[in-house]
Amino acid sequence: MTILNSRNKIFRFYRVAATVVLAFLCLETGPASVVAQEATGRKNFEILETVIRYIKADYIEEPDAKKTMNGALQGLVNSLDVLSAYLDKAGAAKYALSQKRPLNAPGVILFKHAGAFPLVVGVVENSPAAKAGVRMGDYLSTVNNESVLVWSLSEINLALEDEGEAPVKLRVIHENATRAISVERAALYPRPVTLTAQPQTSGVVKVHHLNAPLVSEFKTTILPKLKDAKAPLILDLRDCYQGNIDEARAFLNLFLKADKAGSFEVKGGAEEPIACPDRAPLETLSVAVWVNPATMGPAEVVAAVLKDLKKAKVVGLPTPGLASRQEIYPLNSGDAILLTTGVFRTASGERVWGKGVSPDIKLDLDKTDTKAYLDKTLAAFAGR
Repeated sequence: MTILNSRNKIFRFYRVAATVVLAFLCLETGPASVVAQEATGRKNFEILETVIRYIKADYIEEPDAKKTMNGALQGLVNSLDVLSAYLDKAGAAKYALSQKRPLNAPGVILFKHAGAFPLVVGVVENSPAAKAGVRMGDYLSTVNNESVLVWSLSEINLALEDEGEAPVKLRVIHENATRAISVERAALYPRPVTLTAQPQTSGVVKVHHLNAPLVSEFKTTILPKLKDAKAPLILDLRDCYQGNIDEARAFLNLFLKADKAGSFEVKGGAEEPIACPDRAPLETLSVAVWVNPATMGPAEVVAAVLKDLKKAKVVGLPTPGLASRQEIYPLNSGDAILLTTGVFRTASGERVWGKGVSPDIKLDLDKTDTKAYLDKTLAAFAGR
């Protein structure tokens, strides 16, 4: 490609970028408002024009137009919230797979704030990450040698996952030390849910993820064992960070029947209710729900609804507040935009997005092992 053609390509990119910014401004404020705020708009475009001029004139290399455009779009979408993301073609394809079934992963559970490295809030027991020495409280700075500082949480999780078992390269920050490690990916959960016997209870139901076939397997293998149960059931949602809203709603319907179990607040403040209309086979069973900072998304919806409708006591540590609905919008190039289109509210109107679920019975930060959870749970039900 000649220098002239290269410069023409870069110029076309900048012209498209300016058009994108103008279109977004019009969509956000409306054409009339843009006219009314002409001075502000003109100032913003003067800044944009100045930045472009400096890049064209003084940046050491000719920018890669596609890479720069992708970066601009990534910054635009990722700035919305921690889950919204601009996904390249590979990321969009992997996201589609992840919605059908959990992919292989190293077993590290992350949370992040905008402009910060993701924090390890959970490590799946016996996972490759656990065996590699990744610990709660660590930070992740790179995935496969790429900085994740400006990535959304959705992008990071997709980068960690894959269909195969090829290792992923991580740079982990622990206190003041940084180390580079290679961690295998593995199928973390052979089954979506398990039941373990526990004295003084009807057992501990460990929900590993809220993807299909969770509900069908629960009905087939676990429900028959609980039909005549009298003692409280423990629903363990700790480290449950994967799933989808439809499966969460169907799972809730096992424990309660409600025309409005909660709702999603959408654009403009409107609400879209979610219902659990079928007969609930476990409606009369007392339930305790265990949560922690790695209880995310659909699992937070389950905990919030059971607490709000007085169907369970929630035990543990506050959840991060990611109870929301994302929708994927494919683009012609094969890329896609993942947008948060609804945030969850309980039937009583409590917003869970950004706040999380506050336990009825809180644990001390230095006592969060399973024994501490169990002791608090049994004491609560003994005194009811």
